[in-house]
Formats: sequence, structure tokens, C-alpha cells
Amino acid sequence: MARFTVYNKITSPEKLALVNTDNKDLGNEWLDYLASVDRAQSTIKGYRNDLDIFWCWNLEHNKNKDFAKLTKRDIAKFQNHAINVWGWSPKRTRRVKSCLSSLSDYIENMLDEEEEFEGFRKIVNKIENPANEAVREKTILPDEKVDDLLKTLVEQEKYEKACAIAIAAYSGMRKSEIIQMKMSYFTEDALEFDGALYKTPKIRTKGRGKLGKQLNKFILVDVKKYIDLWDKQRKELGVDIDDIFVTKDKNGWHRRSNLDKWTAEFSEMLDVDFYYHCMRHYTCTAFAKKNIPIDVIKEFFGWSSTELVGIYNDSSAEDDFGKYFTKDGIKEGKQGSLSDL
Repeated sequence: MARFTVYNKITSPEKLALVNTDNKDLGNEWLDYLASVDRAQSTIKGYRNDLDIFWCWNLEHNKNKDFAKLTKRDIAKFQNHAINVWGWSPKRTRRVKSCLSSLSDYIENMLDEEEEFEGFRKIVNKIENPANEAVREKTILPDEKVDDLLKTLVEQEKYEKACAIAIAAYSGMRKSEIIQMKMSYFTEDALEFDGALYKTPKIRTKGRGKLGKQLNKFILVDVKKYIDLWDKQRKELGVDIDDIFVTKDKNGWHRRSNLDKWTAEFSEMLDVDFYYHCMRHYTCTAFAKKNIPIDVIKEFFGWSSTELVGIYNDSSAEDDFGKYFTKDGIKEGKQGSLSDL
């Protein structure tokens, strides 16, 4: 089954029309400022959604109070409502509070000379956050599960979907990176390291600014089988654009906007809760099991710190005891390389 998330219809155009005009103007001014300092549009969109939620709560449950006049009691009331009435996770509650905290920073740093904000104090962080506990069980996929999923997708001739899983499994890319892949990234000329890896041009990865962090991505050559199958099917369908993941309307072929609609199908086929980020863990874990040095794994993923290897590696040291401890004594460990995969 797909992952379960609590959704509540909190905002509406009718509610937003009644929101305190000063609050809406303040929020819009802040978001315009973020755009002027090159914050990513996805970040700004997220902040706008979070503000709309808070404004509507403030309208219905807090007398439409001016943001600058909120008290710690008001913030505590909002947090309680989010957790106990809407059923939000601690993570989601923290996210909206973080948005309000950033808006408060803007007032303190940019509007401190304005009369209406004289004496303003940031209070959001004074209210203790709910414990940031995981509310969803992490999905750990063994090799057999991923292999079976790919095999089933190929048998059903769902080659585009097979490419999504294969690219995720053999690169550890984020969902937002997978969607950027193009057929031209998987040619003979793109192969490096004795044909072991495809190296893409720099693409947008997670990071600040509209362009994010620009990185080359690497994909194990094992993905070629699925790319070739999809390439043949694309020709039969008449796909005439370079993007791997496509959709068609009356105006022709276009790149898919996202890959989310397939997650429920993948969950059903795997009989576990599927989400694309679990494949990031899968890839890192596979590398660690092959004893790839952590600094190599770090560079493969484009991480800034080797600490992330420990976070994404789902195997434990105990899992590997059999490699080193036998009835005949202790075996000498040997580090592997990507070519061992």
C-alpha cells in the first residue's frame, strides 16, 4: 500500500479572502524578498502554503490577530491544534513553525525601523517543538525485492516505469533528479571508468537558489538494459523528445512533471511501503555491503560529508560478522570498489 499521510482541507479561497490584510501583505512582502535573493521557487511555494495554513488557523481560532502581536500562548495553541486536531506529524508541525520563525527573522532584520514593528521579538522558537519521532516505518528493500520488481515491470512491458526504478537503484538519485534524466545521457560517449558508470552533464540537485547545487550524477551501467528496452518502445510510440519520462496530450509529448503517480503501483507490487527516497538508502547500503570506501560513496552521491553515509546505510555491523568471524578464526577484511557491484 502507499504511504499514509494525514491531509486536511484547511485553506480555501473563501477563507483566505477573510485573512487579516496586514498579515497577507507582510507574508507576500517576505516571499518577494526571498525571490530577490534567489531562493528556489519550490522553497517559496512551500513557504506560501505554510503561511496560508497558519493565516487560516489564525482567522478561525485566534481572532485574525496581527502577526506582530502574537504571543507565545498563541504559538502554543497553534502547535496543539496541529498535533491534536489536525493529526499532524511532529515533522510537519516543525516545518510550519520554521516558516513562521523565518518570517520573524525577516521582521527583525529588515523591518526593525518600521513603527508598527517597534519592539518586535521573535517568539516562535520559545515554544518547545514536539519530539521529532518517525511516524512511518522505514522501508528497507533487499536485492531480491528490487530485482523482482524490475523483472515484473519488464515482463509487463512497463519499460518507462522500469527505468525509474533502475535509475533510482543504480544511482541513488532523488526523485527530483531522476525526472531530469534524458535519453542522451545514456550513450556510449557518456560511459566512464572503463564503461562502469554513466556520467551525466551537471543537473540541478538539492540546494539553495533557483539553480540549486549543480552536480554531475553517476549511474551504474546495469541500467542500460532498461534504457534500451524503453528506447525501442519509445520509437514505436513516436516519442520525439529527449526526456526519459514523458506524457502526451493534444499538443504532443512533454516531460512528466513528477513520478508520484506510480508509487502506489510499486507499493502493491513490492507488498511494502514504496517511496523513492528508500531507493537512495538501497543504493548506499549496496555500496557499503561491497566495502566501497566511505569517501568514494560520498563523492558518488555528491554529499558534503561522509557522515551521510552512516545515515543512508541501512546495514549494521552485525550483519557483516559472518564475513570476518568464522570457526577457523578471524578473516582479513578487504575493501571493494564500484566494479565489484
